[in-house]
Amino acid sequence: MLCEVTASGCPAIHTYSFDFGAFTIEGSPAAPGNPVSYAPRRTALDKVLLDAAASAGAEVRGRFTVQGLVVEGDTVTGIRGRGREGDTSGAGVTEYARVVIGADGIHSLVAKATGADRPPGQYGDKPRIQCSYYAYWAGLEMDGRFETHIRPDRAFAAWPTNEDLTVVICGLPMRDFAANRADIEGGYLETVGLAPRFAERLGAATRVGRLVGMAVPNYFRKPYGPGWALVGDAGYLKDFITAQGIQDAFRDAELCVRALDDTFTGRRTYARAMADYQHARDEQAAPMYAFTTQLATLEPPAPPVAEALGAAAGNPAAMDCFARVAAGVSSPAEFFSSGGAAAPPGAMAEAESR
Repeated sequence: MLCEVTASGCPAIHTYSFDFGAFTIEGSPAAPGNPVSYAPRRTALDKVLLDAAASAGAEVRGRFTVQGLVVEGDTVTGIRGRGREGDTSGAGVTEYARVVIGADGIHSLVAKATGADRPPGQYGDKPRIQCSYYAYWAGLEMDGRFETHIRPDRAFAAWPTNEDLTVVICGLPMRDFAANRADIEGGYLETVGLAPRFAERLGAATRVGRLVGMAVPNYFRKPYGPGWALVGDAGYLKDFITAQGIQDAFRDAELCVRALDDTFTGRRTYARAMADYQHARDEQAAPMYAFTTQLATLEPPAPPVAEALGAAAGNPAAMDCFARVAAGVSSPAEFFSSGGAAAPPGAMAEAESR
């Protein structure tokens, strides 16, 4: 699918830059087989994914709304749905399946219907930590760079995407949300102004469309039960400040598919395979979850984490390692280990405890 992503006009990102004020970490996300990264717009990526699913033999049914689940006893056995008015191809139908997979996001119908969106199905919760406003800009040259600028109580990031546009997203703590609503655009530009050189570049660009705001909770959900499974944001969600959502979705989908394949081919029971899926997901997600929810506070990091970040500045190998973390290539645990970036032992453990 990479060829289709590049064919959509999405530019490559070869450098990640993190301006912490006192120092800057700048490195390459390059890894074996992954020399650069890409940040396509969902309008482009979703089409690539749907086309790939159809080419693989899946039936793609557009303009269709799932209205509820079919449940027999305690087992989900299918879905009920309807096409939009004027679309008779999916009007008032019931479909049955051995497993119904909810890849339906934060407001997942499958999670709600099965109780996975509340304790004990939902666990490790953290509230909405920060809120952000983003917009697309034309004429803002990024030269293949992903830039993040972090200041006390404020942060913003920018990266190139499809249609020769650049996304610029500014964040602030949730405690400032109400006050900021009085002048959203002013607050947005004030945040960018904390990095004067970038603000000058933005001043020569043109905003395309309106500012859009968002804030999300943080949670893990039990991703399976009798006849159902969850992937992506439906089963695991964290703040978008580290921009890991798509990587998470791809990883979880792969883990889930492998577990279901083992089930359907008789290599493992459904309960065993899916329990292993949940364990693998949680184990792989935990370090980034801890790092993300700490970073999203926009507060100074724990001393060992700050020491590790400061030590990385100017060290090419360490900066590249951190860039790979930001690109979703490697885990924060790799960076915050004594071998990964000359960080003091226990740095990641302290970040997780905050």
